[in-house]
Amino acid sequence: MFSGFFIHRPILAMVLSIIIVLVGLGAMQALPVAQYPEILPPQITVEATYSGASADVIADTVAAPIENQINGATGMLYMSSSSSSDGRMNLTVTFETGTDPDDALVEVNNRIAAASPMLPEEVRRLGVTARKSMSSILGLVAITSPDARYDEVYMNNYALVNILDELKRMPGVGNAMLFGGKYYSMRIWMQPERMAALGMTPSDIATALRDQNVQLPTGKIGSEPLSEPVDFTYTMTTKGRLNTPDEFGNTVIRRDADGSIVRIRDVARVELAGQSYNFTARESGKIAAPIAVFLQPGANALQTMDTVLARMEELSQAFPDGLEYAVPYDTTKFVRISIEEVIKTLFEAMVLVFAVVFLFIGNWRATLIPCLAVPVS
Repeated sequence: MFSGFFIHRPILAMVLSIIIVLVGLGAMQALPVAQYPEILPPQITVEATYSGASADVIADTVAAPIENQINGATGMLYMSSSSSSDGRMNLTVTFETGTDPDDALVEVNNRIAAASPMLPEEVRRLGVTARKSMSSILGLVAITSPDARYDEVYMNNYALVNILDELKRMPGVGNAMLFGGKYYSMRIWMQPERMAALGMTPSDIATALRDQNVQLPTGKIGSEPLSEPVDFTYTMTTKGRLNTPDEFGNTVIRRDADGSIVRIRDVARVELAGQSYNFTARESGKIAAPIAVFLQPGANALQTMDTVLARMEELSQAFPDGLEYAVPYDTTKFVRISIEEVIKTLFEAMVLVFAVVFLFIGNWRATLIPCLAVPVS
């Protein structure tokens, strides 16, 4: 009876079919496309750094207080943490499916603030960060030097200054991360024998740098209140943070009673080099600086990756000679192949339906009806 209504009203049936096709085409263009749907519960990642500490010390003094405070958060399912010997703590908090990630992030940050008084001073100074976790990588961009003109420290810093922020601003990109951590940093290589002879410890050097490598306000000359008015008020400026290895080497560690001075250069060697050497990446056998691009939840993976590749092509025009980029990992290739296979299968189905119906019925009009019904369905 329901089908008879449309059989006696073919124009209405055709109009509804056309509307269905148009809505379907619009949905195909608007729906987000990714390799896998978002079915995992939301996760919040907490990171902290305690330089020079062992994994056991980090677990007891950093991870334990934070875990005690976060435990019992609204909607939390479970959490897992790892402490490494390079001074890093990573805690992943998993919440129930359907929990708003923004609400979960606020909840975790509030509980981290409650745990801060129990953390070591070094950890509080460096800060404890919490961010929404994105487990799947959309793609990987590698900065390389085919002729080995540049080392990995230079490539990492070039990517950090000129590329990383550009990719983070791309529509659909949830985050971009530079692996390796080989940013330009001032490295101080201490001489244990010399320090032992002078009765000094690494904490003495750290304290001296913390006290002297600062930017402090120095006030003004001629500002109110004054007993006599002046024509001009001058803002004083002084030397701020240290910039060169020589400036770091001249930092005073200790002044003795006899007037002698011990500087950092007397007990250590100072150089400008990479912050960390725990990670090395290669692309096709060559040293590379890898940048991981993460997809924003709900974004279109194909459009986002196309935007990233187009932006990288624009940025590559300003690369110095001897620097190139490659995309060794791209998850959208699988998505593109899947879409092509769907279109191919649809076309094959239409041809097969047309051939089989015409072969057995032998009527063009009867053949045309299922051929139109296939794309509508």
